[in-house]
Amino acid sequence: MTHDTEHQIIRRLDSLLEIERAALLKGDLQAIPKLVEEKEGLIDALNAMTDSVPSELEALQAKVTRNQALLDGALQGIRNVAARMAAFRRMRRSMETYDEYGHKHTILGEVDHKVEKRA
Repeated sequence: MTHDTEHQIIRRLDSLLEIERAALLKGDLQAIPKLVEEKEGLIDALNAMTDSVPSELEALQAKVTRNQALLDGALQGIRNVAARMAAFRRMRRSMETYDEYGHKHTILGEVDHKVEKRA
């Protein structure tokens, strides 16, 4: 692999990492799988390089770490939303409360699927 090709791969990966960061910040999670596929190909090509410049790779590593933190945050946010929605669904079926003595009480929720017609 020529030195120019190595720099082209590094520049493309750098650009791709910036695009990935922008997508993560925008919340465009649908764009991520395509970007990850291309990123993996470029990283494989970089791993095959023999005379890469360590300082350029360190900058890329910092961006990869930054994007991973953003992705972890996005996934945690999705998990939090899913947990919150599950809690709302549980509350619709029943609600648990405690009395002044610390005894647990369950209040069953009723879902009325009737339509009332009014004149």
